[in-house]
Amino acid sequence: MPTRHDIRNVAIVAHVDHGKTTIVDAMLKQAGAFAAHQHLDDRMMDSNDLEREKGITILAKNTAVKYHPKDGGAPITINIIDTPGHADFGGEVERGLSMVDAVVLLVDASEGPLPQTRFVLRKALQQKLPVILCINKTDRPDSRIDEVVNETYDLFLDLDADEEQIEFPIVYACGRDGVASLTKPEDGTVPADSDSLEPFFSAILAHVPAPVYDEEAPLQAHVTNLDADNFLGRIALVRVEQGELRKGQTVAWIKRDGSISNVRITELMMTEALTRKPAEVAGPGDICAVAGFPDIMIGETLADPENPIALPLISVDEPAISMTIGTNTSPMVGRGGSGKGADAKSAVKDRKVTARQVKDRLDRELVGNVSLRVLETERPDAWEVQGRGELALAILVEQMRREGFELTIGKPQVVTQIIDGKVHEPVERMTVDVPEEHMGAVTQLMGVRKGRMDNMSNHGSGWVRMEFVVPSRGLIGFRTEFLTGTRGTGIAHSIHEGLEPWFGQLVTRNNGSLVADRSGSVTPFAMINLQERGVLFTEPGTEVYEGMIVGENSRADDMDVNITKEKKLTNMRAASADNTENVVPPRKLSLEQSLEFCRDDECVEVTPEAVRIRKVVLDQKDRSRTASRAKSGK
Repeated sequence: MPTRHDIRNVAIVAHVDHGKTTIVDAMLKQAGAFAAHQHLDDRMMDSNDLEREKGITILAKNTAVKYHPKDGGAPITINIIDTPGHADFGGEVERGLSMVDAVVLLVDASEGPLPQTRFVLRKALQQKLPVILCINKTDRPDSRIDEVVNETYDLFLDLDADEEQIEFPIVYACGRDGVASLTKPEDGTVPADSDSLEPFFSAILAHVPAPVYDEEAPLQAHVTNLDADNFLGRIALVRVEQGELRKGQTVAWIKRDGSISNVRITELMMTEALTRKPAEVAGPGDICAVAGFPDIMIGETLADPENPIALPLISVDEPAISMTIGTNTSPMVGRGGSGKGADAKSAVKDRKVTARQVKDRLDRELVGNVSLRVLETERPDAWEVQGRGELALAILVEQMRREGFELTIGKPQVVTQIIDGKVHEPVERMTVDVPEEHMGAVTQLMGVRKGRMDNMSNHGSGWVRMEFVVPSRGLIGFRTEFLTGTRGTGIAHSIHEGLEPWFGQLVTRNNGSLVADRSGSVTPFAMINLQERGVLFTEPGTEVYEGMIVGENSRADDMDVNITKEKKLTNMRAASADNTENVVPPRKLSLEQSLEFCRDDECVEVTPEAVRIRKVVLDQKDRSRTASRAKSGK
């Protein structure tokens, strides 16, 4: 069959923070994608504000470099897909792998294969993709290259790789310095026999298969991603499998439901470095962007109008976590961060608070996010959103918040399934790296969450690696307690492991809440009196309302408190007048921490300026009646 030798399609996959985006930056620079005078940011592929803030890749993105071989041959286009390293964004990984012919598996020279390494490698092996192993960060002082290579071989065997897949080439690299070698360097050193990524490029050309095609086959192009443009409307990113796409060409658009309509391609663009440039034609193996399809969806096919043949739809794993997203129902809806409407009139103008606006935004998210589901609930102003993990859903809420939405978010729940008449729930495989002195604290935390230890290894460096299988709902709220228990030194990563029978009741949060019993403004006097009752979340001057949670109680039950109490002024000198007491700084909770903190009868109010935790039922008397009914069993 004919082969296109001028193109290679490869995805770079790895665990979070193993250096994927950094090594792609170095590839772009060394391939001459930028002019010498151009100012370049670090992690150029992380273009999203949230990606830069959190230091992680959220969306799979493609770039292309023109590589000029040293032997003077014709330049070769290398299309690179930078995939996320977090299991919650697994849908992006599966979509990225559908566009390529091989993967580069990046593994940290010190940390070795971690849960997400297993996840992305399993997906690549299932699709029979060849693998190039790149041991990155060889300059780390605690690097252990030989052990990490052996651990990777063990992982391949564990995932039932065949003989061809396990005979993978190995590249040793320091992505930060832009250096790679095929010769193993000493632990803790940069490869000495090279000063560039030339060996890495050579390995890609030698081991990534060039696209093959059938000259007689009709047009087939797979939609793998979506984008939008103010002038062109919706843009579909497609990989051409057979035939050619041309600007102005009429193609058959095969939709998910099997219906076919003929549409004209109004614009065709190819990626060069980080920009898209207009093109006239795209051939087999090319990854290009086309416009002219108002409602096209991921997984659909562009085909020959005379002989339309659909490609298989992209399939993703089932969602594991769900939470309810609805309109803001608190007394402070539309009133800005301070709670005073008059002070925030300019900001309120663009605020989105209606059910129609929230539903439209969730529907738009479904267009580009294949791993998300939105289901109706009993209430017309709330929807159940299901996704891979807590972080993925928190990222969606954070994006909506920045767009001006005001929302009420319910406590995250697990998505259960009935198998053989029994309820099954999702479980996760969690890998924990901790100093030896914190082993007991981690084991105790996992015991409460019904986690069972599968494996434990000691590298002899004072650190222990433990693997647990634990129900997904046990990990809701785990990270905050984990960081506290390990004094901030522990590292924990988890991936979805499948379904197991229901583990029974879990009690993960032992402390109750301090709940405001009236509306008003928080006073330092009230805070000083309440400090000994628990940990407070609010600062002096913050507007609160009845039912809003202002702190964590030191005891197991909830306590209604008056945090707006003012000191009575009198002209009599008090005996304690000269005593000074300091207000302990409140604990500031992020959106993720607020979702973790919630109990079943609590929810999170999210506005562009503030994140507040509140009771679902705000009225104190109504909550008391409900509690007494629950105790009496009525």
